[in-house]
Order: sequence, then structure tokens, then C-alpha cells
Amino acid sequence: MKEIEEKQQQASLWFKELRDRFCFVFEELDGGEFKRKKWSHKGEGGGEMSILKGKVFEKVGVNISTVSGVFSEDYRHKIKGTQSSAKYWASGISLVAHMQSPKVPAFHFNTRFLVTGESWFGGGADMTPTFVNKKDTKFFHQKLEEACRPYGEDYYKEFKKKCDEYFYLPHRNEPRGEGGIFFDYMNTGDWKKDFEFVKKVGIKTLEAINGLVSQHKNTSWTQQEKEQQLLKRGRYVEFNLLWDRGTLFGLKTGGSTEAILMSMPPSVKWN
Repeated sequence: MKEIEEKQQQASLWFKELRDRFCFVFEELDGGEFKRKKWSHKGEGGGEMSILKGKVFEKVGVNISTVSGVFSEDYRHKIKGTQSSAKYWASGISLVAHMQSPKVPAFHFNTRFLVTGESWFGGGADMTPTFVNKKDTKFFHQKLEEACRPYGEDYYKEFKKKCDEYFYLPHRNEPRGEGGIFFDYMNTGDWKKDFEFVKKVGIKTLEAINGLVSQHKNTSWTQQEKEQQLLKRGRYVEFNLLWDRGTLFGLKTGGSTEAILMSMPPSVKWN
């Protein structure tokens, strides 16, 4: 097996394993069960959606996919490594959690491995509370810093800055949430180290979400607070439809529309 094919296999197997870890912990937190649905890619490969709508999670989706194909002419110039060929291979995991309680933040996480004429990892995690709780923010960022620290002194600082810049709504002049970390085009020349970092980000994100949901899931809330949550979700929708590169990538490469728009909350309001 070619070296790149071995890396592709290792990455896609990890994303599936991590999906199973997330789903197990979330079912324990909620008491409900995920429903799974497979989809096929217009090129080769496909993915699987896992959706839970329960007592704690109003809607949480954990999706995995492994696909390959050829970028369209109008899109290939936006992606690294496509100067000589428009072919690509991509595998990843994506998670979005919208909570019943407005006292529990919404969470987003994804990691991926892409191969064109070059190869790299990308991804990150961020948190969007309706009501900012500085202790929650500190805990979430502490977990992400723990993921970064063993792999690079500047990783957390650099990736936090990128997250703040990326998850921002220019038309509103406001951040989407309390940030996290975001990285892309990661290829340090040490694939094993990069892969271990990506794995650690997934593990620490799961620890962070588990800790915060466990702490706040039974906290009482009012209908007025729920209304505030629905309005906050409006910002979430605006970002995903107007600015998110992952949404565009999925649509431009023939992914499942249902899986791509899984990130949308089940109910939302605008004022």
C-alpha cells in the first residue's frame, strides 16, 4: 500500500472511532439514542449521519465521511495542491450540538484530512453560549490548550486567534461565540505528530463538552431565556450560510445536502 493510502486509512478509521466515542458519551448524558443514515457521494465514497433529538440535546449531529472526486473548474483554484490536478480525497468528522437548555452552550467541532497534490489536516472546536459564563469559557479553552500544549508552544495562541478571526460575523460586527481553536493546512512535515495532535483535539473537545453539559443540563431556565437562545441561534445560521467555508466545500463537491445542513438548529428566531 502506498504511504499516502496508509495515512488515508488511518485517518478515516480514527474519525469513525471518534464518532463512536462522541455518540456513546452523548447517549449517556441524554438517555436517548442516535439514529444513523448513510449517504453516497456523487464521486466515490460517502458518509454517515448520526442524529439525536432528546431531553438534553435538542439536536446533536455527529457526521463522518470519506469521499473522493474532481473539483469543478470554478472551485479548484480555491484549494491548495490543485495546480496540476483537480482530483481530491477527503475524510473527516463534524459535530454540532444544539441544547434544549439555554443555560448550556452550543458546540461545534470538526477535524479532517485532505489530499490533493498536497495533503493536510484541518479543523477545530468552538463554543457558542446564549449567556456567557466566564467559568465555562475558561474550562473550555483550558481543555483546548491541553490539546495544543504537547505539540507546539504557540499552537493554542495561534489557533485561538484564527478561531476568533474565522468565527466572526462581519455583517453584524460581532463574534459568533466564545471562540475556541481553528487550524487549516496543517502539514509540519511530521505526519505522525500532526495526526496525534488532531486526535488529541477530538479527545479534549469531548472532555470539555461532557464536563459542561454534565454540570449544567439540569439547571432551571425560563421561557424568556429560551427566546434569547432562539435569537442567538439566528446568528449561528447566518454564519453557516454566509461565511462558513466547510458548508461551501461540501456543496461544491457534491456532498449530501442533508448532512451539510445538519449544523442548522431545529428551531430558531430572528427579531
